[in-house]
Amino acid sequence: MLKHFVAALLVVGSAAVPAAAQDAGEIARAQQGKDCRNCNLFQADLSYLDLPGINLSGSRLRQADLSLATMNHANLSGVNLSVADLFGARLTAADLSNADLQNASLVGAYLGSANLAGAKLSGANLGGAELGTAKGLTQAQLNTACGDRSTVLPAGLQIPACRP
Repeated sequence: MLKHFVAALLVVGSAAVPAAAQDAGEIARAQQGKDCRNCNLFQADLSYLDLPGINLSGSRLRQADLSLATMNHANLSGVNLSVADLFGARLTAADLSNADLQNASLVGAYLGSANLAGAKLSGANLGGAELGTAKGLTQAQLNTACGDRSTVLPAGLQIPACRP
């Protein structure tokens, strides 16, 4: 009896989990610099790539690796970049409006003239990031993130220090 109950729970439990695996074809498109709107790029490796002007708007890049990627003028509006690694990424004039950057690492990232209006920054590490000319950035957003002495912010804004 217990064996049948456990088997039934496993079947019901697995049916409740939506299929959210990455899409290898869509990841390959993005890695080649081709636009991929609303794509499932979960845990994609885009590190070290030069992807100027790419449109990944609305895509799922949760836990993706964009470390040292160059994505100047990219359209990343509405993208889910939560828990992503953007260490040293160059996102000059990128559109990150309404992007989910919760718990993402943007340590040393360059976001000059990037649009961060409505971006979710809760738990994001902006240590050493360059945001001096970022657009749409508010104190309320920064209050939920953390940085360090080398984080560059627009005039009048400040960021809490990251805890070790």
